[in-house]
Amino acid sequence: MSTTTAELLKGAAELFPDEVVTQAHVRHLELPSGAGRFALITLDNGFDHTKPTTFGPASLANLAAALDQVEKEAAAGEITGVGITGKPFIFAVGADLKGVELVKEHADAFAIAKGGHDVFKRLSGLAVPTFAYYNGAAMGGGVEVGLHCTYRTVSRAVPAFSLPEVFLGLVPGWGGCTLLPNLIGPENAISVIVENSLNQNRQLKGQQVHDLGIADALFEGADFLEQSLIWTAQVLKGDLTVERPAIDRGEGWDAAVAHGRRLADGKVHGAAPAAYRALDIIAAVKDGDLQKGFDAEDSALADLIMGGELRSGIYAFNLVQKRAKRPAGAPDKSLARPVTKVGVVGAGLMASQLALLFLRRLEVPVVLTDIDQERIDKGVGYVHAEIDKLLGKGRINQDQANRLKGLVTGVLDKAEGFSDADFVIEAVFEEIGVKQQVFAEVEAVAPAHAILATNTSSLSVTEMASRLKHPERVVGFHFFNPVAVLPLLEIVRGERTDDASLATAFAVARKLRKTAVLVKDAPAFVVNRILTRFMGEIQNVIDEGTPVPVAEKAVEPLGLPMSPLVLLELVGPAIGLHVSETLHRAFPDRFTVSPNLKAVVEAGKRGFYVYDSGAPVLDPEVAGLLRQGDAVLTEEQVRERVLDAVAQEIGLMLADGVVAEAQDIDLCLITGAGWPFHLGGITPYLDREGVSERVNGARFLAAGVASVPVA
Repeated sequence: MSTTTAELLKGAAELFPDEVVTQAHVRHLELPSGAGRFALITLDNGFDHTKPTTFGPASLANLAAALDQVEKEAAAGEITGVGITGKPFIFAVGADLKGVELVKEHADAFAIAKGGHDVFKRLSGLAVPTFAYYNGAAMGGGVEVGLHCTYRTVSRAVPAFSLPEVFLGLVPGWGGCTLLPNLIGPENAISVIVENSLNQNRQLKGQQVHDLGIADALFEGADFLEQSLIWTAQVLKGDLTVERPAIDRGEGWDAAVAHGRRLADGKVHGAAPAAYRALDIIAAVKDGDLQKGFDAEDSALADLIMGGELRSGIYAFNLVQKRAKRPAGAPDKSLARPVTKVGVVGAGLMASQLALLFLRRLEVPVVLTDIDQERIDKGVGYVHAEIDKLLGKGRINQDQANRLKGLVTGVLDKAEGFSDADFVIEAVFEEIGVKQQVFAEVEAVAPAHAILATNTSSLSVTEMASRLKHPERVVGFHFFNPVAVLPLLEIVRGERTDDASLATAFAVARKLRKTAVLVKDAPAFVVNRILTRFMGEIQNVIDEGTPVPVAEKAVEPLGLPMSPLVLLELVGPAIGLHVSETLHRAFPDRFTVSPNLKAVVEAGKRGFYVYDSGAPVLDPEVAGLLRQGDAVLTEEQVRERVLDAVAQEIGLMLADGVVAEAQDIDLCLITGAGWPFHLGGITPYLDREGVSERVNGARFLAAGVASVPVA
């Protein structure tokens, strides 16, 4: 290891004293078929697979020391090759983000970038061939260290393989942007680096890693390392030649980069720099000049580490990975009661989705009821069809499919269906009287200990329970659609909900693998309240006279997953209108009911747009319904008004204790509405843009939380 690199890593290590240090153990073995003595480096932090191996500065120094050793052995002719692999189930998952959070100076950020490069690229400079054996999960720097090797193998059992940096607000800055397009071509590289990242950090499986050409060979997990070493011996002896396709370094490269920019524009609309910096580097390495690419990666990584988007991305990552596992305000787990049977009131689409989820995750009997047998049969049929789809995709086997189908039933009589149920959830029409009647009927036949849960999106849980003999067992259990995709579950505590019922609800949420957030029984809870205020202001400016395209384009700088009116179409205009009416009754000074939205709903329109050309175009029939004033705002004025409204609403929600902290608002928006990681939800963005202080007189988050720490 050079003196400069050692100094860089030593300085970085001093900034990060709490690093979980990865060791790089070197052992020697004789390869099969007389292929010679081989050095195998194993990355291991001393913990099991639940604490994945990462690269902080001390870990990089350990890998550098291992490379010092094998470099001497290679130069002396004592070994024929070097391999690198990971501990069971984990190869390595990249840079330790806890250390990145602490960086306060650009020079320190640059040291992290250059230090990683200086260590990793030594693998390609050894006097013997090098091999990466991706035996388990590999992400970020874990993928990149392997890209610096001469050859790579991958286990078919690898569950997650990615370069997720753009998702967080970084670039793959230890060789990923430079080496991957030069290995598999720019189009495939952009798919991995940009497209997968911007699609909620989509992961590759082992087979896909091989099919893309990232790995040269694919082996089964059971004897992966043994087979990899046999393959290595064949390569070293010349019995097997690895062939890779030629890379198009002409117009095809430029076209791929242009396509990548269109992908980025479609997802973040220029609002976050990471994807564009990654594409700039890919464009720059078209001629195969690797060092130019590494230098560009160093600069981009340092700049982005010191940017607000990355700090928001890390903040969001920590919310989803840590805070979500320890919900604020949740009662003691020991109070939770077992759930051995689930009842679902209703058999429509939402109820059927819920039945499928409970069935798959809890694997207990699930019974649906509805007002007639035809609806019940349709609901059970939906669940059976979805199970058959899972079987067809190989997600479950025939025995599992038969068992799951046998666990789901439907009956007309609630007494027959719910007399031994421990948890009953209703998913019926969103009208308080209907829900009160349903709960009265369920309470009359369900056991005294059974939890009565409501999937209401906006109605009062307390009012729903008010006519029951035992309102203490009623809890809000608000899922987001599609149920199988969106992780959030708003758990609502009514005024009389007891700790045992709440603890049971959280225990069920964990088994359902949902991100549960405790919410006060306030109108529309969290996500729908914020989105309705957000959408309401967009609708208001349209009603007042601002053209629809201007109002929509105004919020593009947030880089949201879809425009407001496309979101309204997804939710359904009728549901949007219903929630706005509910909130208008609760807060008439802030929430309006748009006459134009009402007209759209009354006309039976499913949204504002038609898609005849493939792109959204304002429906001429909807345009004919719109009645607008003459107050036309600019994009900047619309954006300021919308953000001010959202900041005000969040401030009022926090003052009222709707959730414990601003972090829970952000967790809800990320997991329930798909708001991007680079925003950190919403409050870091409002803080960064100065909106929070303008509207509320203070930031939502302390300086250094989701922002660069003060030096």
